[in-house]
Amino acid sequence: MVQSLDRLKESPSQTAGPYVHIGLTPNFSGITGVYPADLGAEMVNAKTKGQRISIRMRVIDGTGTPLKDALVEIWQADAAGFYNSPADMRGKADRNFTGWGRKATDMETGLCIFETIKPGRVPFAKGKFMAPHITVWIVARGINLGLTTRMYFADEEKANAEDPILARIEHKVRVPTLLATPKGNFYTFDIHLQGDKETVFFDS
Repeated sequence: MVQSLDRLKESPSQTAGPYVHIGLTPNFSGITGVYPADLGAEMVNAKTKGQRISIRMRVIDGTGTPLKDALVEIWQADAAGFYNSPADMRGKADRNFTGWGRKATDMETGLCIFETIKPGRVPFAKGKFMAPHITVWIVARGINLGLTTRMYFADEEKANAEDPILARIEHKVRVPTLLATPKGNFYTFDIHLQGDKETVFFDS
């Protein structure tokens, strides 16, 4: 006789809890001896070409509070607009630049800082070029699937005006949610998950 299963209730969905930090940033989590340093912690070395910049990034919830347990990954082109990836068939990337970084947000301030270089423009379809940008991926409590967005540079007005991706955003008042604010070689970028300043997110 087949047993009725109507007594079984749906269990809560699993969000990205502490295990994502333990698995991806063990040194940050206090687990040493797995890697000399957490993967993605260093993107540049002394030979990396391009303008050195620091990106100060926060992930902010609907109440305006920075998340202190988020994990952020970034991907970007090098200073000449080439990706350090086999998928970039042009094969001219700066081998002294990883093009990829991973950081956990600070458990007290919610801030994470990436030391990198300003990316170059990347080709798009029909001879067009995208503005300098960095792809950002976020996981945190309450997020079942990672969120993807982009960070553009507010001081690249001409390139941003020509960018084919930014041009596809119907409500232009939301474009500033993708712009990092410059101060010298420091850029500030806040990712708002909800609310009036909600960041534009992309399909992965």
